[in-house]
This record gives sequence, structure tokens and C-alpha cells, in this order.
Amino acid sequence: MPTAVDLERLHAEVVRCRACPRLVEWRESVGRSKRAAFRDDTYWARPVPGFGDPRATILLLGLAPAAHGGNRTGRVFTGDRSGDWLFGALHRAGLANRPESVRAGDGLRLRGAYVTAAVRCAPPANAPTPEERDRCLPYLARELTILDRLRVAVVLGGFAYQALWRVLGELAVALPRPRPRFGHGVEVPTARLTILGCFHPSQQNTFTGRLTEPMLDAVLHRARALAGLGELRPGPASRPLHTRSR
Repeated sequence: MPTAVDLERLHAEVVRCRACPRLVEWRESVGRSKRAAFRDDTYWARPVPGFGDPRATILLLGLAPAAHGGNRTGRVFTGDRSGDWLFGALHRAGLANRPESVRAGDGLRLRGAYVTAAVRCAPPANAPTPEERDRCLPYLARELTILDRLRVAVVLGGFAYQALWRVLGELAVALPRPRPRFGHGVEVPTARLTILGCFHPSQQNTFTGRLTEPMLDAVLHRARALAGLGELRPGPASRPLHTRSR
């Protein structure tokens, strides 16, 4: 049976990965040049592993770490406005012990949820190539195998939806054909888990009102229901998993 130790080992492998030369050069150069607002920060500047509860029933899947977000802080969806939106919503949904995610090791804990990305390195212009995506997807496949209690996958954007679909197919999960079109709130039941679509909490979506807090909250509450977590109630959160070894 998969264990938390298996997840820690996977995290360590992700952090050591140098499979994509373009991404390695970009993430490290950003870590050296830095953004003026973060000039005193030590950037993580390595691949960013997933984060959350090893017993998670809800997976949240994004595209890739942001250059000055996860690539700086060492935690996926952390250090930028997208992360502020996501972790604030996770807290409101009773899936996080606090509404802010500052950086790895800050005391944030998830309960019943695990957050990860299809691509683990920050890509230039937030646009990984198909080859870079495909090199990274085996990590997602292994997460799906280790997180064997998952019942729902919230895909944050079309890129994440396509990546998850590809991985489920490679894992021989029976999928409906043709593939349903991605959309906010779309539900796709599969033999492994239910896929639940959500617009990505990027500034492009949140500043324009394409994604609002009530819309994001509704998706996470639906995810709770599909995962069988029941009504919101306070309770202890699980210890976060994140490898920090260099």
C-alpha cells in the first residue's frame, strides 16, 4: 500500500530533476536576477513538488509554478495572487488551516487536499512546450498512484485538464469519448475519480471577473461533496509534506 514515505521520496526526485535544459536555465536565471520586490529573498529556483495531505481525497492540479511565485517560495501556488486566491478558498472550504501560503515550512497544513502542477518548473512566459509537459507527466502519474484515496480532481484551467486526461489514459483508466470540452464547473466521472473543471485563479481571470470568489468557493464545495467529506466543520489538519533537502 502506498505511504507518506513514498510521497516524500517522489518529492525528493522532483526537486533533483534537470530533464529539461530550457526550464533549468530559466528557473535558475530568474532565481539569480530576482524581482526588485523580492531582492532580499533566496529563491528556491528548482522544480516544485506537490504539497498537501497524503490521505487526500481531493486533488487540485495547476499548470506550472510562477517564476516569482512557487519558483521563489518553494511551494506550488505560493507567493503570488493566484496562490492567495486558491489557498484563501481552500481555507474557506475547510481544507486548509489558514488562508495564506507564504512559503514552504510556514505552518500551512491541508486536510483532505493535495495541490500539484502538470509541469514542475517555472516556464518562460508561463508556456511549457509539449515535450517539457510530457517529460513531467510521469510525476503526476506517480502522485495519482500514491494518493490512492483520491475521489476528485479539480483541474485549474484547460492545460491541467488536458494533462490529467493524458495521464489517466496512460494509466489505463476508462475515459468517456469524445473528451468533454473543458469549462468552469464541468464534471467528468471516470473509473478513477471525478474531474471537476475550474477556471485558473490567474490575474487575467480574477481581475476581469471571469473567476470570482463565489465561483471558486462553489467548485471547492462541490469537490467536498463528491469526495464524501460532508459539511464543513473545524478539525485538526494533516501534517504537510514537502522536501527541502538540496
